[in-house]
Amino acid sequence: MIVVDSSVWIDYFNEVRTPATVYLDDPPDPRLIATGDLIVSEVLQGFRDDRDFADAEEILRTYTIYPMVTLELAIQSANNYRTLRRRGITIRKTIDCLIATFVIESGFRLLHSDRDFDPFEQYLDLNVLHPPT
Repeated sequence: MIVVDSSVWIDYFNEVRTPATVYLDDPPDPRLIATGDLIVSEVLQGFRDDRDFADAEEILRTYTIYPMVTLELAIQSANNYRTLRRRGITIRKTIDCLIATFVIESGFRLLHSDRDFDPFEQYLDLNVLHPPT
């Protein structure tokens, strides 16, 4: 599965063309596209217009949406944060730690446009999809 992060969804709904949004427009296998409940919340909270909110919710619901946090995952996320912190890297948002940890623990890939995930890829084996430019 390929978990699409809010950084990509936000660009997608704002019609910003990036390699990630181009990939999302026409993935090789749409059945492999997924997201998570935390990501859905992040994306939808940014909509001011009710109609845009409803349209985005309808689109997001067409994909598999995983529940992303359990107690065990929350603890592992904290450990991952601490591991990176010992390397002098501070992740700015707890939600990014949770998302990265979910993807790592699930054996999935992440499609993102957020530099906070780069240390997870570099040091914690986060599997990232890098679409061609």
